[in-house]
Amino acid sequence: MPVDLEIVSPEKLLLSRPVDMVVVPASEGELGVLPGHSPMIVLLRGGTIRLYEGNRVTDQLFVSGGFAEVTPERVTVLANEATPVEAVSRAEGQRRLAAAEAEYAAINKLDVAALDAAMDRVQSARAMIEAAQAA
Repeated sequence: MPVDLEIVSPEKLLLSRPVDMVVVPASEGELGVLPGHSPMIVLLRGGTIRLYEGNRVTDQLFVSGGFAEVTPERVTVLANEATPVEAVSRAEGQRRLAAAEAEYAAINKLDVAALDAAMDRVQSARAMIEAAQAA
Protein backbone atom coordinates (compact mmCIF):
# COMPACT_ATOMS: atom_id res chain seq x y z
CA MET A 1 0.00 0.00 0.00
CA PRO A 2 1.69 3.24 -1.14
CA VAL A 3 1.61 6.68 0.45
CA ASP A 4 0.05 9.52 -1.59
CA LEU A 5 2.53 12.32 -2.22
CA GLU A 6 1.78 15.87 -3.29
CA ILE A 7 4.46 18.50 -3.84
CA VAL A 8 3.15 22.04 -4.19
CA SER A 9 5.07 25.25 -4.90
CA PRO A 10 3.63 28.78 -4.71
CA GLU A 11 3.04 28.63 -8.47
CA LYS A 12 1.43 25.20 -8.94
CA LEU A 13 0.95 21.57 -8.05
CA LEU A 14 4.25 19.98 -9.11
CA LEU A 15 3.62 16.33 -8.42
CA SER A 16 0.78 14.14 -7.22
CA ARG A 17 1.25 10.37 -7.17
CA PRO A 18 1.56 7.34 -4.93
CA VAL A 19 5.06 6.28 -3.82
CA ASP A 20 6.34 3.46 -1.66
CA MET A 21 8.43 5.86 0.44
CA VAL A 22 9.47 9.51 0.40
CA VAL A 23 12.49 11.01 2.18
CA VAL A 24 12.29 14.74 2.91
CA PRO A 25 15.02 17.09 4.22
CA ALA A 26 13.40 18.03 7.53
CA SER A 27 15.05 20.72 9.63
CA GLU A 28 16.00 18.10 12.23
CA GLY A 29 17.44 15.70 9.61
CA GLU A 30 16.30 13.34 6.87
CA LEU A 31 12.76 12.03 7.43
CA GLY A 32 11.64 8.84 5.71
CA VAL A 33 7.88 8.40 5.39
CA LEU A 34 6.18 5.07 4.77
CA PRO A 35 2.45 4.27 4.80
CA GLY A 36 1.09 4.37 8.36
CA HIS A 37 3.53 7.07 9.54
CA SER A 38 2.55 9.08 12.62
CA PRO A 39 0.95 12.45 11.81
CA MET A 40 3.25 15.45 12.01
CA ILE A 41 4.13 18.76 10.44
CA VAL A 42 7.82 19.42 9.84
CA LEU A 43 9.85 22.41 8.68
CA LEU A 44 11.99 21.66 5.62
CA ARG A 45 15.53 22.87 5.08
CA GLY A 46 17.17 23.16 1.69
CA GLY A 47 17.88 19.71 0.33
CA THR A 48 16.70 16.87 -1.86
CA ILE A 49 13.39 15.02 -1.67
CA ARG A 50 13.81 11.40 -2.80
CA LEU A 51 10.89 9.31 -4.08
CA TYR A 52 11.11 5.52 -3.85
CA GLU A 53 9.40 2.64 -5.57
CA GLY A 54 10.54 -0.52 -3.88
CA ASN A 55 14.18 -0.03 -2.90
CA ARG A 56 14.91 2.22 -5.88
CA VAL A 57 14.98 6.03 -6.02
CA THR A 58 12.77 7.01 -8.96
CA ASP A 59 12.86 10.81 -8.68
CA GLN A 60 14.72 13.54 -6.80
CA LEU A 61 13.70 17.16 -6.38
CA PHE A 62 15.68 19.99 -4.82
CA VAL A 63 13.66 22.14 -2.40
CA SER A 64 14.92 25.38 -0.92
CA GLY A 65 12.72 25.05 2.17
CA GLY A 66 9.06 24.86 3.18
CA PHE A 67 6.87 22.53 5.21
CA ALA A 68 5.66 18.94 5.00
CA GLU A 69 2.45 17.59 6.49
CA VAL A 70 2.52 13.86 7.14
CA THR A 71 -0.51 11.66 7.82
CA PRO A 72 -0.69 7.85 7.80
CA GLU A 73 -1.90 7.91 4.15
CA ARG A 74 -0.41 11.10 2.67
CA VAL A 75 2.55 13.47 2.53
CA THR A 76 1.94 17.03 1.38
CA VAL A 77 5.03 19.14 0.75
CA LEU A 78 4.57 22.91 0.58
CA ALA A 79 7.88 23.95 -0.96
CA ASN A 80 9.18 27.49 -1.31
CA GLU A 81 10.83 26.27 -4.51
CA ALA A 82 11.09 22.77 -6.02
CA THR A 83 13.21 21.78 -9.01
CA PRO A 84 14.04 18.36 -10.47
CA VAL A 85 17.65 17.63 -9.47
CA GLU A 86 18.74 17.25 -13.09
CA ALA A 87 17.64 20.88 -13.72
CA VAL A 88 19.50 22.34 -10.71
CA SER A 89 22.32 24.71 -11.69
CA ARG A 90 25.64 24.63 -9.84
CA ALA A 91 26.32 28.20 -11.02
CA GLU A 92 22.98 29.38 -9.58
CA GLY A 93 23.80 27.61 -6.29
CA GLN A 94 27.17 29.35 -6.14
CA ARG A 95 25.56 32.72 -6.90
CA ARG A 96 23.02 32.16 -4.12
CA LEU A 97 25.74 31.06 -1.71
CA ALA A 98 27.83 34.18 -2.34
CA ALA A 99 24.79 36.42 -1.84
CA ALA A 100 23.69 34.57 1.31
CA GLU A 101 27.18 34.68 2.84
CA ALA A 102 27.46 38.41 2.11
CA GLU A 103 24.04 38.99 3.68
CA TYR A 104 25.03 36.95 6.75
CA ALA A 105 28.26 38.92 7.17
CA ALA A 106 26.38 42.23 7.04
CA ILE A 107 23.75 41.35 9.67
CA ASN A 108 23.87 42.76 13.18
CA LYS A 109 25.10 39.76 15.21
CA LEU A 110 22.64 40.62 18.00
CA ASP A 111 19.66 40.06 15.64
CA VAL A 112 19.29 36.33 16.21
CA ALA A 113 16.19 35.93 14.01
CA ALA A 114 17.89 37.61 11.06
CA LEU A 115 21.03 35.51 11.60
CA ASP A 116 18.96 32.31 11.63
CA ALA A 117 17.13 33.29 8.42
CA ALA A 118 20.39 34.18 6.69
CA MET A 119 22.01 30.93 7.82
CA ASP A 120 19.02 29.02 6.40
CA ARG A 121 19.69 30.70 3.02
CA VAL A 122 23.40 29.78 3.25
CA GLN A 123 22.51 26.16 4.03
CA SER A 124 19.94 26.04 1.22
CA ALA A 125 22.47 27.37 -1.31
CA ARG A 126 25.03 24.79 -0.18
CA ALA A 127 22.40 22.04 -0.57
CA MET A 128 21.64 23.34 -4.08
CA ILE A 129 25.32 23.04 -5.03
CA GLU A 130 25.43 19.49 -3.62
CA ALA A 131 22.27 18.55 -5.54
CA ALA A 132 23.76 19.89 -8.77
CA GLN A 133 26.95 17.90 -8.24
CA ALA A 134 24.96 14.70 -7.57
CA ALA A 135 22.88 15.06 -10.76
